[in-house]
Amino acid sequence: MKEGLQYNFYGTEASASEVGLFLQHIIRSNELSEQAHKRKTPVCIWGFHGIGKTELVESFAKDNGFGWSYIAPAQFEEMGDLLGMPTISNGKTVFVPPEWVPQHKGPGILLIDDVNRADDRILRGIMQLLQHGRLSSWALPEGWHIVLTANPDGGDYSVTPMDDAMLTRMMHITMRFDVKEWAKWAEKSKVDERGINFVLTYPEIINSGERSTPRSLVHFFQSIEHIEDLEKEIGMVNILADSCLDKATATAFITFINDKLGQIPSPSSIVQAEDFESEILVPLREMTHQETLRIDLLSTLGTRLVNYLIQHDIQPDSTQLGNIKSFLKIDFIPNDLRFGMARELMDGNESLQAIMSDPELGNLLLENM
Repeated sequence: MKEGLQYNFYGTEASASEVGLFLQHIIRSNELSEQAHKRKTPVCIWGFHGIGKTELVESFAKDNGFGWSYIAPAQFEEMGDLLGMPTISNGKTVFVPPEWVPQHKGPGILLIDDVNRADDRILRGIMQLLQHGRLSSWALPEGWHIVLTANPDGGDYSVTPMDDAMLTRMMHITMRFDVKEWAKWAEKSKVDERGINFVLTYPEIINSGERSTPRSLVHFFQSIEHIEDLEKEIGMVNILADSCLDKATATAFITFINDKLGQIPSPSSIVQAEDFESEILVPLREMTHQETLRIDLLSTLGTRLVNYLIQHDIQPDSTQLGNIKSFLKIDFIPNDLRFGMARELMDGNESLQAIMSDPELGNLLLENM
């Protein structure tokens, strides 16, 4: 984001997982309100563009078996897009609901995406829907919940400010980018591992410019995933980076590749190594022992290994468990990093609790307690 600009958010600033818990709580609260014949309260999730607000809500609906309906009111040109079209029924003019209005009973989520990208007339029209769950002649079916997303007011965003009359019809929370949570999602979604390594090594590049967002980075990583040797095809990689990222981020990625940092061992290669010392330890020592110890690379690899083992629920055999122990016992890994990794592994994957049975590793971990 541009420095010196003022962005206005609403609600507590929270990570994606915290936003998910908030959404879960409000929807459960709304379900109880509906059972008591009380009004439900919509939720608005604020945040910079491209950080995954829409995907979070859609994943929430899918994971919970909710119905799904989506509208982007910025595309509405006429009130008929919102209200529906008038028709005559029993001598009265009524409005036929638009196609996006759910026709079946919930549970379900109606997502009003980028709500403040709509013009003021459409925003005013939405107010009744937020307050009463209905517009003119039609109403949302029982069990449907309204969730909205919005970019911040102010700054350099082309948005329509919402006045207090509209803001007070909703509950608000602001979603911020959390690199570790993104890395867990990226590992599970099989994003190119060189891209994951890059973001974990240089988390400050996220939102460093208008075009470098988690969304645009994933677009870039998808475009390079079939290029086996990035250094060999660095010209094409540079063109692809420039096509969707700001210049500073594109340059940082090219430097990342030219400095051989894209060759950080993969979590799977650590777990499946036949000779841990020659395949993992020696190249990792050469990569990290520069003018100063590259703790950032060790932290990146540690995070990736933890996410890989937990997100994919790896059930290691004795050889693989030995490789994991060997990695945790590497002498140049800072002990606080070692302790954090071991704790996350034991909490996230029961089959890895056996790592504490190693006396040497146990003594190393006790040094940090």
